[in-house]
Amino acid sequence: CPSGKDPDLGPNTVIFDPSMSASSIQSKLNSIFSQQQSNQFGSQRYAVLFKPGSYDADVNVGFYTQVAGLGSTPDSVNINGAVHAEADWMGGNATCNFWRDAENMSVTPTGGSDRWAVSQAAPYRRMHVRGDLKLDDGGWSSGGFISDSKIDGQIQSGSQQQFLTKNSRMGSWSGSNWNMVFVGDQGAPGQSFPTYTNVSSAPVNREKPYLYIDGSGAWQVFVPAAQTNASATTWSGKTEAGTSIPLSQFYIAKPGATAADMNAALAAGKNLLVTPGVYHLDQTLDVTRPDTVVLGLGLATLVPDNGITALSTADVDGIKIAGLLVDAGTTNSQTLMRIGPNGTSAGHAADPTTLSDVFFRIGGATVGKATQSLVVNTSNTIIDHTWIWRADHG
Repeated sequence: CPSGKDPDLGPNTVIFDPSMSASSIQSKLNSIFSQQQSNQFGSQRYAVLFKPGSYDADVNVGFYTQVAGLGSTPDSVNINGAVHAEADWMGGNATCNFWRDAENMSVTPTGGSDRWAVSQAAPYRRMHVRGDLKLDDGGWSSGGFISDSKIDGQIQSGSQQQFLTKNSRMGSWSGSNWNMVFVGDQGAPGQSFPTYTNVSSAPVNREKPYLYIDGSGAWQVFVPAAQTNASATTWSGKTEAGTSIPLSQFYIAKPGATAADMNAALAAGKNLLVTPGVYHLDQTLDVTRPDTVVLGLGLATLVPDNGITALSTADVDGIKIAGLLVDAGTTNSQTLMRIGPNGTSAGHAADPTTLSDVFFRIGGATVGKATQSLVVNTSNTIIDHTWIWRADHG
């Protein structure tokens, strides 16, 4: 994307910059949240992106909403106020707070504490909280995921039944219930089975790709390098290892794009940036080129029609799939996503395929049907946060 010119990221992506008035930004945030606060099974999808700078804002994150900074580090974007998930719509019960995402920002929370009261499919990545972080809203809460984040104060787990925090740094942690798992964290509680499980480093790790604007104003996607024996964040006090890919090397899929459009781009050597929306597929997305990136924004959703597989990959190095929800269609699919064909045996340890924030749902929004959600045949594949859910309500 040429310097200084914003790309067209579709009708459901909102881009803020610091020159905009705080009142206009807050008005748009409030409008999206009021629509999405209790919109558990709706078809609306949103990405809310903040260009580098400082903002005074109350960013309340509802269903199917991704909020993310566009800086090269979380500290490039600072929100004075809050970036939070609440459970007011269920009287404080956060056990249905699914499908939302906060990434790549710093927050200076009003009153010194922010809240991320969620359960599944609600990643909190590359975040820097200049204060405390609460993980519940007074009622029940059941699980969550923090990665590559720095919490200066205390993380308070409250009613959380279980939680996974990896490759992060915290001032301290307070609370326990069933099982809190820490991998490669600094400041976490020591091993105390079964309440606290603490693994000192991640034997292998690769963080999720992210969209950012470089120092010259060009839009890029940063693809973090794979790590071994990884601990703490990739970015705090260090230069992150990885590769930047210009946005010009991506096909930007917007609502209305077909599977044929996306497959033609993949066959031509492009990566995919799937903007917020629901995409019905009449053919399988076929990812065959090594190191291809398929990155969704705003919980972009793939629905395989007529019983097909939504996405399949060849048995090659380094494919990255991130930020997608695969929602089963009404005709049974044998498999929703296949990583590598059956019977593959090649090793890929030097450049593993990675799935980050890739979620699956059978039922809930519709009478979805599938036999298998995710089949992984490719060796050394990293699954970096998934939620594979056969709906128990909807």
